[in-house]
Amino acid sequence: MSNISALAQSLAEQHESGDVLVMPTVWDTWSAAVAADAGFSSLTVGSHSVADAVGSSDGENMDFTHYIEVVKKIVESVDVPVSVDVESGYGLAPSELIQRLLEVGVVGANIEDVVHRDNGRVRDREEHADYIARARAAADDAGVQFVINGRTDAVKLGTDVFPDPLEEAAERITLMEQAGARAVYPVGLSTAEEITRLVEEVSVPVNVTAHPVDGHGAGDFAVLKGLGARRITFGPLWQKWLSAVSTEQLSQWKS
Repeated sequence: MSNISALAQSLAEQHESGDVLVMPTVWDTWSAAVAADAGFSSLTVGSHSVADAVGSSDGENMDFTHYIEVVKKIVESVDVPVSVDVESGYGLAPSELIQRLLEVGVVGANIEDVVHRDNGRVRDREEHADYIARARAAADDAGVQFVINGRTDAVKLGTDVFPDPLEEAAERITLMEQAGARAVYPVGLSTAEEITRLVEEVSVPVNVTAHPVDGHGAGDFAVLKGLGARRITFGPLWQKWLSAVSTEQLSQWKS
């Protein structure tokens, strides 16, 4: 537990530093080693990328025990803190979720508000904030500075679900911060205006998804930094880029 505590403290301090934290999204021990060897101070494991790597699909379709075994191997292969995308929690109570993550050395997690195993039901604001608060309490009871990255899909879901998706996201990330999230992740942001609007709502880092080569719709790393985004991850985009490049290069060897 002492090593976990140290890694968790490191990840918490990275989020509190005020610097822009880039956490490459990895899916196996190879990608984790590549990112760690490149000098990144922390990593995040993506459920989408792992699902693609093991022949499953995203949306809590993986067996959680199998998923966590993959994550355990990743954690053990690097010396930096590792966070993991647990989608909406795979049907686990917050206390059990945190316990199982700590058992494999994970010190952070994305927790989202779309419950895929319940026909894509979207938790209401208070329900999701309560789930995060209970996860926060479980981590605190374990004496670990676990970093919860509270995710909302409000913007991604759009006006088919919410009259004003950006305002809904703003309300949700505010509640998640109050519940104990140390970062918030309003997925689907595509413009500078959207990022600026949500950065102003919270004091914790706002997570933005970027492409490792093409950047973000709002701009490159320097632009995102200027807009106040303080956590950048790649989602499945690094893996997809590698796939596209590999396909192009390997096709030259076809007879």
